[in-house]
Amino acid sequence: MADNAIRAAEVARKTNETDIKLSFGIDGTGISKLETDVPFLNHMLDLFTKHGHFNLTVEARGDVEIDDHHTVEDIGICLGHTIREALGDKRGIKRYASVFVPMDEALAQVVIDLSNRGHFEYRAQYPSQQVGSFTTELVHEFLAKLAMEARMNLHVIVHYGFNTHHMIEAVFKALGRALDEATSIDPRVQGVPSTKGVL
Repeated sequence: MADNAIRAAEVARKTNETDIKLSFGIDGTGISKLETDVPFLNHMLDLFTKHGHFNLTVEARGDVEIDDHHTVEDIGICLGHTIREALGDKRGIKRYASVFVPMDEALAQVVIDLSNRGHFEYRAQYPSQQVGSFTTELVHEFLAKLAMEARMNLHVIVHYGFNTHHMIEAVFKALGRALDEATSIDPRVQGVPSTKGVL
C-alpha cells in the first residue's frame, strides 16, 4: 500500500521458499536497513539506496541452504512492487533517465523508462561466475524481476571491466542514480509525461 503524498510503499510476501517484508521510499535520504541471508545483495542494495537517495528496509529469510536464487529473485519482485506502488499515477515525473557510472576499471550504464510496460535488456559478461558465495547470474534474475514488477523499461549495459565485483557494483550504483532521476518531479511536466495521457 502506498502513500502517494510521500511516495512510499511496503509489501509483505511469504511463500514456501521465502518470507520477505520490504519498505521503500522514493524521497528519502539514502538510509537502508537490510537483513537478508545474502551478504553480497545487502551490499549492492545499500549502494543502490545511497546513490538513489531512497529509504529501503528489507527483512528477508529464504531457503539459502539450497541456494540464493529464491531469496534474490523474490526481493527483486518485492522491490519492483513497491517502486510501482510508490510512484502512483506518475504525474509530474521525468520518466526517463540514462546514467553511466564508473567503478575503477569498470563502466556500467543504466537506462530507464518508467513506461508502465515491463521490459528488460541486459548486456553483461563477467569474468567470474562467483563473487564470494554469490552467483553472478543472480544479478540478471534480480534485475529482470525488478523491471517486470515495477513495470519499467530497464536496459543495463556493462561496457567493460575485469573485476566482477566492480562491474556489478557499478550496475547497482547506476541503477540507483537512474531511478532517482527518472522518478524526480519536473515542474514543467503537466500531468502524466505521455502523449497518451496515461502510463
